[in-house]
Amino acid sequence: MILRRAPTVCAAVVLMMAGAHAQTRESTAGSAVLTLRRALEYADANYPTVRAAVEQVHASSAAVAAARSAVLPRFDAVWQTNRATVNNVFGQLLPQSVLSSLSGPVLASSSPDSVWGTAAGGLLSWEALDFGLRVSIVREAEAAVARARAGEGMTRLTVQHDVARAFLDVVAAQQAVTAAEADVERRQLIASTARVLADNQLRPGAEASRADAERAVALTRAIQARQALAIARTRLTAVLGITGNPVAVDASALLEAEPPGPAPPATEGHPLIRYGQAAVDLARARESVLAVTGRPRVLIQMSLFARGSGATPDTVFGGMRGLGFDRANWAAGVQVLFPNLFDFASLGARRAEAAALTRAEAARYDEIRVKVTSEERAAEAMLAAAREIARNTPVQLAAAQESERQARARYAAGLASIVEVAEAQTLLVQAEYLHAVARVDVWRALLAQAVARGAIAPFIDTLRAAGVP
Repeated sequence: MILRRAPTVCAAVVLMMAGAHAQTRESTAGSAVLTLRRALEYADANYPTVRAAVEQVHASSAAVAAARSAVLPRFDAVWQTNRATVNNVFGQLLPQSVLSSLSGPVLASSSPDSVWGTAAGGLLSWEALDFGLRVSIVREAEAAVARARAGEGMTRLTVQHDVARAFLDVVAAQQAVTAAEADVERRQLIASTARVLADNQLRPGAEASRADAERAVALTRAIQARQALAIARTRLTAVLGITGNPVAVDASALLEAEPPGPAPPATEGHPLIRYGQAAVDLARARESVLAVTGRPRVLIQMSLFARGSGATPDTVFGGMRGLGFDRANWAAGVQVLFPNLFDFASLGARRAEAAALTRAEAARYDEIRVKVTSEERAAEAMLAAAREIARNTPVQLAAAQESERQARARYAAGLASIVEVAEAQTLLVQAEYLHAVARVDVWRALLAQAVARGAIAPFIDTLRAAGVP
């Protein structure tokens, strides 16, 4: 397994130098150089998905205000002036929206003459009793706001997790480039030595060929490492929501800082759990709305209106009569609106559907709780393992360095073959890479634990406490 990882490690070497050159070019061009904390803060403030989630909260809050405004009375007003004929007939018309209504007596004969007509009025209507319908609608809107806020928290957590993970991937790729570049230099040195010895017939030419092959392999791994770094930096730029050139990262303080203990859990709970609970509450609120939908509604109404007409019962038409008001009326009363008596089947089915959806959301909520608990336990195990590895890699690195030094010394003394040196250098480059990324892996584990607990803020506080800008 170690030998299989060596290509990636060494490939990372060449990438490191290219990454350093790229960072220099970007800094010269004025590109942003981000630390982990700054990257998290930038994504939280600027990523499009976060902005969309914030606006969704605003929209839901406006819906609550609209639902609460239903308690206010309603006042409708109208003004009308027209010129029309006055030929009225007896008879009944079924309700429709095409034919205009006509009031007044039926004239003795039809007339083509037209007169002016004017009407104005206002209707004040207030729903005094709704038997809980408006309260239920307001509660439904408030539950939608709670779900939108939980969704916003979930979005922020996801975006910041993606950014932090992408940032740490870039740091790990940079360390891989560093290790790969160091391996290339060592392979180059031993290849030069083997070539000199072979040319002087002090070593077989096959050993010089083997050293050249090992150097070529190291260069290939370095190219692969540079490629991995370029891809990692491109992904970080994407998750930051930046459309320009890849950003440069500053991980010096992160690599030098000693990762502290685990961050405290979030005080508000995991946003995924809050979202699941909000979804259950919203489903129950919708169910409560349907529970009171079939109840009657009591309205208090007052109306004031006036009309004027150029037509008179004596069939004298014409002039400017009808442009003013001839008669005024007012009315006040109570109106009781009963629901459609034949809607009971449809309403019952809708209530059954709402109850089933509530039970479904409750089941999803139970699943979310199980998932969050298991992820937190997995993160704790990941952190414990990362800390143990970080404590072990210095021992591994020291042993690999000593083994490589002795192998080179034995080779120079003619006591070892080039194969032994190559194996020792392979172990060394792997140890260098593992040691370099061990601290990064601890930060990754701390990040995973913070995400499992539901908040990035404690992780940012941990960075601040460790002196990471």
